[in-house]
Amino acid sequence: MANRADILEWIHSTLNVDEFDDYCVNGLQVQGTPEIKTIVCGVSVSQRLFELAIKKRADMILVHHGMFWKSDKHPMKITGILYKRLAMLIKSDINLAGYHLPLDAHPVLGNNAQIVQRLGLKIQEPVDVGFIATAAPPILFNNLIQKVNNILETESIVFPFGPAKTSKILIISGGSSSAYPLALKHGADTFLAGSIKESQVREFEEHGLNFINAGHYNTEKFGIQSLCAEIQKQFGIVCEFIDIPNPI
Repeated sequence: MANRADILEWIHSTLNVDEFDDYCVNGLQVQGTPEIKTIVCGVSVSQRLFELAIKKRADMILVHHGMFWKSDKHPMKITGILYKRLAMLIKSDINLAGYHLPLDAHPVLGNNAQIVQRLGLKIQEPVDVGFIATAAPPILFNNLIQKVNNILETESIVFPFGPAKTSKILIISGGSSSAYPLALKHGADTFLAGSIKESQVREFEEHGLNFINAGHYNTEKFGIQSLCAEIQKQFGIVCEFIDIPNPI
């Protein structure tokens, strides 16, 4: 058993939360029991995740995409889906905590660092909440696509507008396609992201940039998994990742 405050303090410090100006509420979003025996982790909040957490008698749910965001699109009224989700947590006395940009950017546990590591690439420098990564020797772009699809368990949308061999790759998970100018600025020949906008396709083509859209969900699974494993190691409690697949 561990104390909620100790767990949250450790996550806050480990992820350097204070360094980020985020539009997500990072940290505790819904208060539950102060004593934690079991944590369930997932990428995004959903009734399905909450139902599974209740079945597993979880005391805390830890996610990347939380329930509360600093946006006009999420007005502070407790109705509809938000009411149903919140009621499930309160009735079961389950804590909800979320970590967004800090979990993207962490140089070891984060989504992007984990992608770099699992693809067998090397971090050259941090860029935004992602990284410029290098392949030495250069890898065939088609082989990189295959590795991405296998390791991320995804079916990427691919635009091969750059060189047939890639050596310098910008990796920024999630809804990041609009950051492609950073790939050009840092001399990357390939951009691996989790989203794409229709208007950007021709821009990638005209800049001669390879682009891999590996999916928002699938590019953001590894951060919460690695954080979950580290919490279990640090506090000696059960911390289980629940995969609820999403092709988008």
